[in-house]
This record gives sequence, C-alpha cells and structure tokens, in this order.
Amino acid sequence: MNSKKKLIVLVGPTAVGKTKASIEIAKAFGSEIISGDSMQVYKGMDIGTAKIRPEEMEGIPHHLLDIREPDEPFSVAEFQSVVRQKIDEITARGSVPLIVGGTGLYVQSVLYDYRFTETEGDPAYRSELEKRAAAGEGAELYKELQAVDPSSAEGIHPNNVKRVIRALEIHHLTGKRKSDQPKAQNHELLYDIALIGLSMDREKLYKRINKRVDLMMEEGLLEEARYFYDKGIRDTQSVQAIGYKELYEYFAGNLTLEQAVDLLKKNTRRYAKRQFTWFRNKMDVTWFDMTNEGEHLNKIEQIIDFIAGKLELKSNT
Repeated sequence: MNSKKKLIVLVGPTAVGKTKASIEIAKAFGSEIISGDSMQVYKGMDIGTAKIRPEEMEGIPHHLLDIREPDEPFSVAEFQSVVRQKIDEITARGSVPLIVGGTGLYVQSVLYDYRFTETEGDPAYRSELEKRAAAGEGAELYKELQAVDPSSAEGIHPNNVKRVIRALEIHHLTGKRKSDQPKAQNHELLYDIALIGLSMDREKLYKRINKRVDLMMEEGLLEEARYFYDKGIRDTQSVQAIGYKELYEYFAGNLTLEQAVDLLKKNTRRYAKRQFTWFRNKMDVTWFDMTNEGEHLNKIEQIIDFIAGKLELKSNT
C-alpha cells in the first residue's frame, strides 16, 4: 500500500490558464490550493504577479499568498519548508492539496528529496562583484557565469544580479558549480502525485501574454509599481520580478513608458519559453493542450479523470 501523501500539481507557463483550471480541479476533489509562484508571496504585488482575486477563489482556501513584505527575501528553501507544512496540514484535514504555479525550481524542491546545502560565503569577493555590478558590469558577470557554470546561467535571468553573483561566489569558494549541487542528490519523489501541465500553441500563448500585459496596465500596474518605487524599495527580490523591473526603468528615466511596456511583454514571452523548457526537461509532466478554447471544458474533464485515476480518488463531478 502506498503510504505517501497524495498531491495534485498543476504547472505551465504564464498566461496559459492555470488559475481558472485550478478552481475547477479543486472543486472536483475538495482541494485547497497552494500557490507555487515565487512572487505571489509578496503583499501588494497583485496585478503584476496575476494574483488570483478573492472573488475568483469561489470559496476555495488559498495558501502562500501575501505572506511576505516586498522588502523581505523569500528563498526556495523557505518555500520548500512552508509548503511541506501546508501539505501536512491540508492532508490532516482530509483534503488533497493542489499546488498551482510556474516557478519550476520552487515546485521541484517540494516534490523531491531536495536538500539545500549551506555554503560558506566570501563577503570580500561578493562585495567586489557587487561593486562591479553597480558600475554597470552586470552583463560581464553573467558572461563569466556562463563560462564557469552554463547550466546555472541558463536558469538565471541576466538581470537577476544577486543570483548571478551567488552562483559565481559558490564556484569561487568550492571550485564546483552551483548547478552540480542538486544533481548530486537522489531525487526521490516524496508524495504520490498527479503532475499535470497546461500547454498551448506558442503564437497563441504569446498573443495572450501581450493582451494580459495591456490589461494589467489598464488595471493599474503602473500605479502599483510606482507605489513600491516611491517607497524606496530597490534591489530586492520582489521588484526583480517581471512587470516591476521594467517599469522601474521607466521611473528612473532610462526608458519611455512605451519602451518599458514593450520590454515587459518581451521578457514575459521569454519567461514563458523558459518555463516550458524547465518543466519538459526537469519533471515528468502529463501535458494537456489548451490551444482550442472551445475544448477547454472537455480538457478539464480529461484532467479530472486523469487525476482520479492516477491518485485513486473520487471526483465530485
């Protein structure tokens, strides 16, 4: 008999329709939803992270939303710990937890026996790199990371200077690549999972992304980002998120508003492509194509049937 806790996981790129699908899945199995998004943990960052609105939740409990202030860090190790605790609590209530999100490493860290190693730091070396970044050498640092640890570089956005510096620091200290750490571990699944992914024709997804960004701007993304900028929140994990960092460039006078919005759309499309690549290469996902909107209800039924069969559950539909 399988003694592992049952867990439903729904992944996919941004704008593919995970939020709506998650509500239907949760209703079918009486699930509580855990956000698998690294940025939705921040209070007030609602529009830019496409955070679900209370009226969209349909009474379904949601966890890991609004649990950190925007100036506070939130590491993948913290995410792993908090989510595993939530899984235990939800299971104890007799429900099957449903993780929904697109932050690949965060989701992966929960599902597998993934242990984080604490590497000693080198403040002097790190300070040197930070000074170089402040002097405009961020792109050079990223190239150096690509040379010594291409695998880590692939998973880090060039603008995420803190993560670039951290990966370089680990290589400097140990002579090993940061990306070798998880590879050295035995990635055993800790849960009995149904792992579902939503996919979509790339051109259609990109159109949805562009339309979503326009809608975000109409709903007040500019004002939302401006609030954090005016509060002096800079160089934090939260405002490195796509949707905020581009508008920060506008506020700083480096881009026009039109350029910032165009860059936001471009960065979001690139991020969606990286999400697809991550989930296809790193996790054993069963994919459901959501390209044809007329088939969405049928696809949701197929997903629910798949979950019921995989986890031996009865659905409410």
